[in-house]
Amino acid sequence: MLKNKKVFILGMARSGFEAAKLIAKDNKVLITDIKEQDQEQLKVLKDLGVEFILSDNPTDLLDSSYDLVIKNPGIKYTHPTVLKAKELGIEVINEVELAYDYLDKSVKIIGVTGSNGKTTTVTLIYNILKMDGKSVWLGGNIGTPLCNFVKDIKKNDILVMEISDHQLCDMKRFKTNVSVLTNIYEVHTDFHDSHERYVKTKLKIFNNHTKDDIAIINYDNKEAVNNTNDINSTKYYFSKESQQCVYLKDKAIYYKDEMIIKTDDILLRGIHNLENIMAAIGVVKLFDVSNDSIVKVLRSFGGVEHRIEYVRTVKGVRYYNDAKATNCESTVTALNSFDEPILLILGGLDRGHSFEELTEAMKNVKEVACYGETKMRIKEYCDKINKPCEVFDNLKEATNYLIGKATKGDIVLLSPACASWDQYEKFEDRGNEFKEIVNSLKE
Repeated sequence: MLKNKKVFILGMARSGFEAAKLIAKDNKVLITDIKEQDQEQLKVLKDLGVEFILSDNPTDLLDSSYDLVIKNPGIKYTHPTVLKAKELGIEVINEVELAYDYLDKSVKIIGVTGSNGKTTTVTLIYNILKMDGKSVWLGGNIGTPLCNFVKDIKKNDILVMEISDHQLCDMKRFKTNVSVLTNIYEVHTDFHDSHERYVKTKLKIFNNHTKDDIAIINYDNKEAVNNTNDINSTKYYFSKESQQCVYLKDKAIYYKDEMIIKTDDILLRGIHNLENIMAAIGVVKLFDVSNDSIVKVLRSFGGVEHRIEYVRTVKGVRYYNDAKATNCESTVTALNSFDEPILLILGGLDRGHSFEELTEAMKNVKEVACYGETKMRIKEYCDKINKPCEVFDNLKEATNYLIGKATKGDIVLLSPACASWDQYEKFEDRGNEFKEIVNSLKE
């Protein structure tokens, strides 16, 4: 625990706010940001004795009198204030590393990272452990900063953490008991400046591991496998292609040759989600969870909100909200998750991107309804590949049209392949509007 230190917090957001609240009582804290902040939050900090300075040049505020810098995970390691701190010999950490020192050593920590699948995997792990009656907490990159609730975690509790590469940048003492690496792909090179640096950062999830700690790795992702040859952890693998600790065979998932669940009994759709499920099973089995608890969750869990999220079934038609699909790659993943006939909603902000990438995955699409800035380009694309397509001004009109066209056995899927900013402040808003329309339908 931090006491009698002078602390410089670079960047407010949720993580900076919660970090300041956690340490304010025992330390002198300055927090700075380039943006105006919520006045209620600033009042909370002021009442705790935290000083806030609005500044577009925070580097000038930092001097050798500070003992520690806590930076927001979104701030790059090359930021001038971070570089100055290192020149002055001041340690730079993030909110997770700070909170770690407040945890009782008996708490078991499960950390999940990877290019894709983190949020779904940690949510499954948390829900299964909770279903089995464990005392479990969920936090990290999924939404709630660890500093917010770390003092509520009791001895022998279980903590499930989604940990992004941005958070892993500043990890030093933080250690998990179980670490999951879902996969590694070429992403975030703008933040890390090279793919090699990105990979090295991801591998920090295994920091401080010994043979007593467990690594659960996607055997089908060769970059994940090849880059974990030298870690100290005891390694377990999951695979949809070969017989590993957790594997897929004959439309069922097995753990160490014991069948856990048939894939037809899983509500969550998509081959990528079967990987996430296998990773989660590999974790929860280390905590003596019953198969019954696993099956109950997998039969009812409809997905993380706005990510191929099952909404409901009305008159034999199933509705899925994939509002987070802001590019064609994400929509391809969604389309490949279904074998049934699909009525698809596309549209949104026009960034000039091509829709040709969708073509192969459009095989099960019966009809398209499009809206927003891209509607006419989507119409031209659909005409080119001979897919029926109707044009609308907004999401509500497009959704209601497909509701009227859908028949028993169909899937109505919102997976726009475009950003939302032409008509919405954020993608969650369009997803929530879609769900409101669907949830208002009468059986």
